[in-house]
Amino acid sequence: MILENPTVTLVAFAAVIVLLFWLIAKSKWHVFMALLVPILLFGLVPGVNLAEFIKAFETGFGKTVQGIAIVIVLGSIIAEALKHTGGIEKVTMTMIKWVGEKRMPLALTLAGFVIGIAIFSDVGYVILNPLVHGAAIAAGTNMSVMATGLVGSMQLTHAMVPPTPGPLAAAAVMGADIGKIILFGGIATLVGSLAGWAYAQIVGPKVPSPPSKEFIGQSFVEAGRELPSTARAYAPILVPLILIASQSIFKNLLPAEHIVNGIMAYLGWPVVAMLIGVALCLLNIKDEESKKKFYSTWVEDALRLSAMIIIVTGLGGSLSQILKGTPAVDTIANAVASSGVPSIFLPFILGIVGNLITGSTTVGVITAASLTAPMLVGLGLSPEAGMLAGAAGSVIIKYVNSSYFWVCTSLSRMELKSALISYGGVTLVGGIASMATVYILWIIGLI
Repeated sequence: MILENPTVTLVAFAAVIVLLFWLIAKSKWHVFMALLVPILLFGLVPGVNLAEFIKAFETGFGKTVQGIAIVIVLGSIIAEALKHTGGIEKVTMTMIKWVGEKRMPLALTLAGFVIGIAIFSDVGYVILNPLVHGAAIAAGTNMSVMATGLVGSMQLTHAMVPPTPGPLAAAAVMGADIGKIILFGGIATLVGSLAGWAYAQIVGPKVPSPPSKEFIGQSFVEAGRELPSTARAYAPILVPLILIASQSIFKNLLPAEHIVNGIMAYLGWPVVAMLIGVALCLLNIKDEESKKKFYSTWVEDALRLSAMIIIVTGLGGSLSQILKGTPAVDTIANAVASSGVPSIFLPFILGIVGNLITGSTTVGVITAASLTAPMLVGLGLSPEAGMLAGAAGSVIIKYVNSSYFWVCTSLSRMELKSALISYGGVTLVGGIASMATVYILWIIGLI
């Protein structure tokens, strides 16, 4: 045991969490330092077995990172390629074509649902903002109606569906099956996205938010740049997801020794599946200059972005492993069980708190996973249920301390009050609807 006194453990545990959130929210520390310092200070608590503490820190970090570091990098490379080759706009344009221009807000919502799986939501909105303004002007409506569903759906899949780094990291900390997370997280976020679209149709017309002509002409399409074909735009996103999810499905449907399981064990391995996605991105690059940028600048940018996520994920694994060696795990799990509240709401609440205080979905989902992982057995939760519940909480609510909120607010040219109603409201509605779906999936025993 790292620490045996239950009272001291709970006080120290609470102090770590309070200090973590304070350093991020008030002192504006980077999440890496804000996580590292409180964890190391835990080792100075009276009664801590330092040898066990150091072992848990190193073991938790290594075990968590070893399975996902390369996958996070490959996912970031796919995101960079989709951003620079027009893949994001092509996904959006095809969704508009399938759903119909008369239902443009729904088409943008569904496009955001797909795009959020592959790319950070704030980057996605930056790319699509000119198109959204143009669509609102053409339809004679406002930005609250046109953009709100998109903003909500991108945030949901960004938080809940791998291979976006946040949910991928949380799945690793929890030890969850990534294929199941993709499948059931996709179901939950689709419900949440449609709930957000409905919210926008009801509330949006009443919110002052005129579109702006200043962005017209800035999109790939308006600039006359060639977009990839529909198949080539979707393939880097969907093919890896299908391969990873299929591995989990076949594993449950077929005998372990079946040849299909042998094949899918390799093709559905996230490292291979994501590398195939990267290879498919190359098909969208038309000129030699862009190919040179892909192998140098784009990959370098992806590595820079991935490094922070990987390190933070490893620290989350360290915190989780340290907590496993204390009586705090059993104490909290028993308290939740005796309260009568369904245990699945503990990670949901932790995700809400993490997001509301820090403004970061990624921090929210990783924090919820790190704190819940040691308690899964005591809470009677599967890793998939715990991870998805925490992720659903991590999108509630986007407001003034969120960088995503300000990106969407400034680019959509909304007043603060309008943005709080539109974007704060849609993330609240979408998060609750997604959590309700996760709860139902848990009740009927699918997760």
